[in-house]
Amino acid sequence: MHPPDTGGYGPPITEDDAEDLLRCICFKTGPPKAVGVELEWFIHDAARPRSALAPDRLEDAHQRVRELPLTSLLTFEPGGQLELSSPPAASLMECLDTAAADLEAVRRALRPAGLALTGLGLDPWHPPRRHLRSPRYDAMEAFYGRTAPPGRIMMCSTASVQVCLDAGLDEPGPLGHSRRWRLAHLLGAVLLAAFANSPFSEGRSTGWRSTREAVMARVDPVRRLAPPLDGAPRTAWSTHALDAPVMFVRTPEGPWQVPDGLTFRRWLRSGGPRPPTADDLHYHLTTLFPPVRPRGHLELRMIDAQSGRDGWRVPVAVATALFEDPEAAETVYRAVKPLAEIAAAPGNPLWTAAARDGLADPEIRAAAALCFTAALEALPRLDASRAVVDAVAAFHERHVLTGRSPADAAADELAALPSLDAQPFARPSGRT
Repeated sequence: MHPPDTGGYGPPITEDDAEDLLRCICFKTGPPKAVGVELEWFIHDAARPRSALAPDRLEDAHQRVRELPLTSLLTFEPGGQLELSSPPAASLMECLDTAAADLEAVRRALRPAGLALTGLGLDPWHPPRRHLRSPRYDAMEAFYGRTAPPGRIMMCSTASVQVCLDAGLDEPGPLGHSRRWRLAHLLGAVLLAAFANSPFSEGRSTGWRSTREAVMARVDPVRRLAPPLDGAPRTAWSTHALDAPVMFVRTPEGPWQVPDGLTFRRWLRSGGPRPPTADDLHYHLTTLFPPVRPRGHLELRMIDAQSGRDGWRVPVAVATALFEDPEAAETVYRAVKPLAEIAAAPGNPLWTAAARDGLADPEIRAAAALCFTAALEALPRLDASRAVVDAVAAFHERHVLTGRSPADAAADELAALPSLDAQPFARPSGRT
């Protein structure tokens, strides 16, 4: 009897195998001690950022950066966005210094070609255009073409700051993994609003502070959502992941298959179109885009890319302080816990208000003010440099205290350009 043909992706697994794997790999508990960041950037012409970059210039930019001896992992998104993923660092400052050094090397490499990095949550000038070709991105585009056209915008026109923090301890308390998992979702709307930085799309105002989040909310009714937060994180995430639709089934040759309505659980039970493997399960997890994604550690994915040379440091410092300092974590958890009465995950009025109104929403602004105060008190205890503390304090004064998200400042600058005309972007009704 021949073993089942899995296309060379490993031995087949059962539903029980899959549940065990998910519980083991998604929440690796222990004392929180590591922090990382994933930074996505658009590459634009330094002198004419509104001019679409020719494919050969974008490929030249990629090649220049590929040759650099970087500490961070370098990858590129489908639209050509550049991403740097720092290695896990033992401290906030190690993380920031490593990423900053790599960013400076990237900027130096691009400068002779007249190119620059732009930090915004959504490309404000150009329609989505795929630059990279691969079986994964071909299948992803086919999937979204059938189910959610905004998925093409997500693939090709968005950029973020993703903060990566340890899952936490098994024991209860401020640093326990259950508390940190819940805090990440409650705090998510506050971080989204505070760092909302994508008010334009294709040269027009959208009516949103974070158009990136508006796009994400329209991409997939399941793939973007968080699981219920009222149960054990491992069980809730395992159930959510197995009941999520499979985006594609990999094949050794030819285009990958894009099944219709096939969840991973149904794939396990049916065994077709071929038996799934542990490697397929790992790959399936990379196609889920919740605001907090457990990958052993917690990946905070709700923060828009930030403008300026060092603007990205502020969300990394704030998020790290609020999670890694026990006193700050307890203070902030008590402050944002009432938000759970509204809702704690995306796809609800709280997150809609955060994306649309940013810090102009009075309830979110009040929570943000308390969070920034707690972060500023905690950062010296985490041995943050004076420059980092000053950057967080300046952001607090400029944005949080005035109720103006970075998107408001970006709108002021971009609105002065003659081609930027107002055009609403699927603006929903207000909070209820």
